[in-house]
Amino acid sequence: MPDVLRFTLARWKKQPARAWLIALAISAATVTEIFIPTYAGRLVDALANDNKAAVLPAFVAMAALGLALVFLRQAAWMNVITFTLRVMADIAADAFRHIQRFSTDWHANTFAGSTVRKITRGMWALDLMNDTLLLALGPSVVVLTGTIFMLGAKAPLLGVVMGVGALIYTALTVFMATRWLAPAASLSNAWDTRMSGLLADSISSNAVVKSFGAEAREETRLDRLLFKWKARTRRTWTRGTWSGTIQIALLWLVRTALVGAAIWLWFQGKATPGDVAFVITSYFIVNGYLRDIGQHVNHLQRSVNEMEELVAIHAQPLGIEDRPAAQDVRIKDGEVRFDDVTFRYGAHPTPLYSDLAVTIPRGQRVGLVGHSGSGKTTFVKLIQRLYDVTGGRVLIDGIDVRDMTQASLRSQIAVVQQEPILFHRSLAENISYGKPGASDAEIAHAAKLANAHDFIARLPRGYSTLVGERGVKLSGGERQRVALARAFLADAKILILDEATSSLDSESEALIQEAIGRLLRGRTALVIAHRLSTVRALDRILVFDEGRIVQDGSHEQLLAREGGVYRRLFDRQAGGFSPRVIAEAGE
Repeated sequence: MPDVLRFTLARWKKQPARAWLIALAISAATVTEIFIPTYAGRLVDALANDNKAAVLPAFVAMAALGLALVFLRQAAWMNVITFTLRVMADIAADAFRHIQRFSTDWHANTFAGSTVRKITRGMWALDLMNDTLLLALGPSVVVLTGTIFMLGAKAPLLGVVMGVGALIYTALTVFMATRWLAPAASLSNAWDTRMSGLLADSISSNAVVKSFGAEAREETRLDRLLFKWKARTRRTWTRGTWSGTIQIALLWLVRTALVGAAIWLWFQGKATPGDVAFVITSYFIVNGYLRDIGQHVNHLQRSVNEMEELVAIHAQPLGIEDRPAAQDVRIKDGEVRFDDVTFRYGAHPTPLYSDLAVTIPRGQRVGLVGHSGSGKTTFVKLIQRLYDVTGGRVLIDGIDVRDMTQASLRSQIAVVQQEPILFHRSLAENISYGKPGASDAEIAHAAKLANAHDFIARLPRGYSTLVGERGVKLSGGERQRVALARAFLADAKILILDEATSSLDSESEALIQEAIGRLLRGRTALVIAHRLSTVRALDRILVFDEGRIVQDGSHEQLLAREGGVYRRLFDRQAGGFSPRVIAEAGE
């Protein structure tokens, strides 16, 4: 709870004047209710004693207090709307900013659906917390304290009964909320997050589900999770119900004791009928606030539970952060150099790279080949500073990438993935993502260079066509050409291609190969090659094996080395399926 409260108060400090205005307005509104029982008692005494002169002032005072309550309460609530909306928008923007900058590993190990659920649930929990702290708990304490003093002024016995009853009720309510309900609520929230993650994972992968006819299997998977979610949530709700019942029983005891004390004083001749009316009216006002205190404490604890995961996101280190002195750097040549680089993943005892040294000159087109896990992809990720090296340096134009801001570094490196990811936005927005503000003519020119313009022009809405989540409305070849158009428009000095023609039909592959040929000109290009036929025409090939560059040369040079890794890889691919594989398939 302390972390969540500190987090909330830090957001309040951005609007201090409005926070104080809300607190003062609602406190003043609450004070008016404390004095209403006093004038109610005077009115009863005036009526009982046939004192007509005292009736009207008591009535007017009650009416004026009620009117002041209306205006002050409205002022508080109107201000809290603006206040809370700003805070909610603030924490959502901060959370999104953090998540966007979390490391590649964090995103690889986290469900997007679960993350979205943490943010939205935390936002609405903060709305509840603001209402509870600013508009509910504070006024309840004011009314309770003021009423105890007013009753004590009438008769010490009444003040003691009210004070002791309120103290027991509040203490028990806080104990049940923090020690009994909170653990159960935290657990049920965790299962709620897991359920959101599973739903998002299955729905976003619906094409795979359909392709294997696995709808029933996914439903069974969800049913198993829902069974545990229901059990955890049932326990939370059951405890909440028992907590409410216990609170109501305590309020009944307080009411019985207080009214009984007032009647006993009347029997003793120490209280008038107006005094009894004052006690009963005071109790009914306090009863509402006491009952609400129980709800407010429960709401506060629930909002704390539901904000815990959001606060944890804000507290989590980014992983890869800009150095304090990092600068926006303009890449002019695009020379890449690994200077005795050592790199290991996390706490892995064995480094992937040990003192790796290689230089890729300006404008050189280089293929990266090797078995899966040999270090090809990590090589390009270190250039983008998606990971930090353990030792040594990665230099671009002689500048350590850690001395550049991540935004300036990555905005000057064009990347085309093997499986291009598109936003559920228009084709024009997707192509211009690498150059915000690009004109329609620039977008169309980039699409033509990528051999994408013709298929886009045939679409009913052309460049305004929405592509669907992750580009599902387009074919694989179409998505790849849109990604290439995005790279053309970015016009970066450094280009990274992750086998952009795998798993495509021959026509799409030919169009993409032609577009890639144009894209490679005049750039430092690194091509991760899974099929060696795609690297034949490149200037240089680096062969990776277990984190080491074991061969370095052109296609012809490497092919001429009998027994070399590259020659073995090439012969294996050129030979197609072995007779044994074909024979086994025939069986």
